[in-house]
Amino acid sequence: MLAALGCSSSTPSQAPAPGPDKPADGAVASWWRPSPGTSWQIQYAGAVDTTLPVQVFNLDLVETDPKLIADLHAAGKKVVCYFSAGSYEEWRGDAAQFPKEVLGKPLEGWPGERWIDVRQIASLAPVMGARLDLAAQKKCDAVDPDNVDGYANDSGFPLTSQDQLNYNRWLAAEAHKRGLAVGLKNDLDQISDLVGDFDFTVNEECFQFKECDKLLPFVQAGKPVWGIEYQGDTQSFCPQANQNNFDTLKKKLELDAWREACR
Repeated sequence: MLAALGCSSSTPSQAPAPGPDKPADGAVASWWRPSPGTSWQIQYAGAVDTTLPVQVFNLDLVETDPKLIADLHAAGKKVVCYFSAGSYEEWRGDAAQFPKEVLGKPLEGWPGERWIDVRQIASLAPVMGARLDLAAQKKCDAVDPDNVDGYANDSGFPLTSQDQLNYNRWLAAEAHKRGLAVGLKNDLDQISDLVGDFDFTVNEECFQFKECDKLLPFVQAGKPVWGIEYQGDTQSFCPQANQNNFDTLKKKLELDAWREACR
């Protein structure tokens, strides 16, 4: 869910997620660790403009051709691959792999998309694991899992903050095990708990909703805040974004190639 952003009543038991530098198998994994000041572009609609003088492209995991990723790598770019980790999308090729019992209420304003029960990690692991495997196979440098704040929405399930933390940490650990960096999408109220597990954050409209201070722990930890604003003139938010050491873009809702960067 961009531009904002399953049926057992019991919480499944699971071991604590490994820390960001300690994969479950005990080996030390290696993955890309971006820093503030890393220029970026996010594009999910239209032909990707590869001529932009940026260091990172955030693209759709499924729709992006591996050759495009290879070409960007050859040009010295990094690629972040987007997928939804907290919702079911009926148009995706793996939609039939979601057990019916994990499907919750529709996401408001997003036809064909439903929240999932993130307490049921064992049931979701095959689907999300396959998506992470695809990211690794396509040679993505990182993943951008969306909709990881179901607990704060009307999901149809009694999700708690701890349920969400468990799931988000599991996602981060699984990405790291595959050598992928991983970003925290929105989920502002859990940043203080999750900044150590994630390598960057992608945020939508923190200036619009006056909540940018919640993102500062990422910059303080030497990790980038990649921000998107859809409304307002850049002069209304760029000075503060730059002062915060955020890498903020003005984008259209359709997330095509057009962009205005604060720096």
